[in-house]
Amino acid sequence: QLQLVESGGDSVQAGGSLRLSCEATRYSASMACLAWFRQNPGKEREGVARYDRASGQTFYSDSVKGRFTVSRDSAASTLYLEMHSVISEDTAMYFCAASRDFNCRQRGPEVHLYSTWGQGTQVTVSS
Repeated sequence: QLQLVESGGDSVQAGGSLRLSCEATRYSASMACLAWFRQNPGKEREGVARYDRASGQTFYSDSVKGRFTVSRDSAASTLYLEMHSVISEDTAMYFCAASRDFNCRQRGPEVHLYSTWGQGTQVTVSS
């Protein structure tokens, strides 16, 4: 069974950078997409970046476009999220997720398309 483990969350000053990692254990070839989401208490989970496992195509939400980059090291079975020029609004618990639903390839990261989730890593941006 696929498991996802996030790491790299930390406290960072506004304008700084951070790299999150998501290691996949027992990787499944049936996974179509990998994605990063974030959530604050009492708020809905927001999809911020998606990686198409077959083509390598990426998608970013407007809130992070131009500042975040999602990438994958297939040899290490690890998904990354490079965060630059962070702002206070980036403060959240960040989750990685995997989808077997091939509709994910035509859509931005939507919670209902993703069936496997990590436990999250906290990012706090201070001004």
